[in-house]
Amino acid sequence: MEDRQINEANDPAGKTYMPGLAIDAVVFGFHDRQLKVLLMQYKKSEIFALPGGFIHKDENLDTAAQRVVCQRTGLKDIYLEQFHVFGEIARFDPAPLKNIMMANGLVPGDDHWLLQRFISVGYYALVDFTKVTPMPDRIFDNCAWYAITEIPKLMQDHNQIIQKALESLRSDLDNKLVAFNLMPVEFTMNDLQTLYETILDKKLLRPAFQRKMLGLGAFERVAKKWTGGAHKAPYLYRFRK
Repeated sequence: MEDRQINEANDPAGKTYMPGLAIDAVVFGFHDRQLKVLLMQYKKSEIFALPGGFIHKDENLDTAAQRVVCQRTGLKDIYLEQFHVFGEIARFDPAPLKNIMMANGLVPGDDHWLLQRFISVGYYALVDFTKVTPMPDRIFDNCAWYAITEIPKLMQDHNQIIQKALESLRSDLDNKLVAFNLMPVEFTMNDLQTLYETILDKKLLRPAFQRKMLGLGAFERVAKKWTGGAHKAPYLYRFRK
C-alpha cells in the first residue's frame, strides 16, 4: 500500500493520523524530451510503490501532500494538483504491507492500523528531474526515476493511479496550464512545444500549436533569443503577471 511511515508503525492504533485516509503522490519528472515517474522500492523486497504517506490529525490535507513530496525530492513549494480519490474495495490488500513490515522486524497483529482499508487521495507534481535528488528513508532500498514507458509492476493499484494521473496531467495542460509551472521566466515557443509533445507523447504541428498558445493570452513576447544571427533568433516569451 502507500508509504506507511513504518518507522512510526509501532503504535498499532495509529493515534496521530487520520484513520483510513492516505496520500499517493505521482511525481512526474521532465527534462530533455524525457518523462519519468519517481518510484520507491521497499527494503528487503521486490515491491515497488508510489511515494505516499498519511495525514496528521492536526495537519491540512494539502500540507500533508507537500510534506510527502518534499521528503522524497528535497524540493519545497512544488505545484501539486489533486486529481482523484481512490476508494475501491478491490484496492484493499493488507498482505504486501504485512510482508514489508515483517521484513523490517515488525510483527503486526491483524488489527494493526496499517493493515486496515484506506482511501487514498491522489496528487501529481511536475518537476525537472535533474533538480531532484531522490531521497529514500530506512524502509526503502531505492528511490529512483523510471521512464514512463518502463514502469514496473507496482503494489495494489499504483499502476492505475499513475495512468489516471497521466490522463489528468494531459487534460490539465490546456485546462489549467500546468506545464507553465515548469517553464523558466523566459522561454521560446519551441521549449514549450517540446514539453507538450513529451507529455502528450505525440508530435504537434508548429503553426497550429503557436496559434493555440498565443490565443490563450497567458504570456507576452519579450525579445529575440541571441543565437549569433539576428534573423534566425527565435522570440522569447514570458507569462503575464
